[in-house]
Amino acid sequence: MAIYAEKHEGEFQRVKPGTYLGRCYRMIELGTIEEEYMGKPKKQQKVQITWELPTEKAIFDPEKGEEPFAVSKTYTLSMHEKSNLRKDLESWRGQGFTEEEAQKFDLTKLLGKPCLMSVIQQPGKLDPSKTYTLISSISPLMKGQECPEQINPTKVLSYDNFNWELFESLSDYTKDKIKSSIEFQMMQEPGIVRDTETGNDELNDMPF
Repeated sequence: MAIYAEKHEGEFQRVKPGTYLGRCYRMIELGTIEEEYMGKPKKQQKVQITWELPTEKAIFDPEKGEEPFAVSKTYTLSMHEKSNLRKDLESWRGQGFTEEEAQKFDLTKLLGKPCLMSVIQQPGKLDPSKTYTLISSISPLMKGQECPEQINPTKVLSYDNFNWELFESLSDYTKDKIKSSIEFQMMQEPGIVRDTETGNDELNDMPF
């Protein structure tokens, strides 16, 4: 299948701010979610993309030993020229998209691809006592630079072939986002009619 164009809370280890080698290994189709935008509710299709940082490791589970840190970012599935997704992808590949390329780009092509990424820590807007790890920029590897081989298995969650085992392994925050989506509700109650008024004309033909 193809997917066409998180914040985490709690006490756990966070990677320090800096620039790291990264490799994309996980893509989660969150679905169509209603969120507030400029004071008004708006439905948008969302995807969560996750990268491992193969040179930065820690012990998160004693039974598993050292594992690489991972960082995620949630995007609206839009390849509009001003969208965050398109900006990050153009920065990552070091080249802009033509409109034709943008409309034909399959996001799953990102899986396994290496990059350089900068991460920062930022206090929460609603609760400044909580700190979030955010991706501030993504760029291609420097000339001659190599990234270690992928450590984590590739993971894709799609409504085309919903993987319940993968779903259950996700954080409560991410599972709650998925559960709030129109697509998830349709799986639970097939009689639900999807509202296609997402306010996002670019979602029909997802395009790197």
